[in-house]
Amino acid sequence: MTDAIVLLVDDEEGFVEAMSKRLSKRNMTVYKAFDGDQALARLAEHRDIQVVILDMKMPGKDGLVVLQEIKEAAPMVEVIMLTGHATVPTAVEGIQYGAYDYLMKPCDFNTLNEKILEAVELFKRHDEEAVEARVGDIAQRMI
Repeated sequence: MTDAIVLLVDDEEGFVEAMSKRLSKRNMTVYKAFDGDQALARLAEHRDIQVVILDMKMPGKDGLVVLQEIKEAAPMVEVIMLTGHATVPTAVEGIQYGAYDYLMKPCDFNTLNEKILEAVELFKRHDEEAVEARVGDIAQRMI
């Protein structure tokens, strides 16, 4: 059993390949995308994704736009913004749009690993709450 199911989104292919290998060695299943549209396609293909690690600056759609589209398509998926071009306003905006956290490149790998595992726990808690709510709703209708 895997510790996390992650989608890694960044236009720097070398970075994605290296991070994918390192995260896989930490017992994570890693899907890859190199732009926002690919990210949304991977998310639709692999409904088991728990956490998205999302670059801010990509050609086409920037990370904030992709974050909003991810939250519309899969609201329970947690998103960690990862960027080399951080500003306080974009970090605040990312958190307001529902990002779990906002990290700077280069990021300490152990810190990223910890943030992913924390985000997975939050994803699981929200998933359990959603199931309990559905069960409660069904039970109410049967009374």
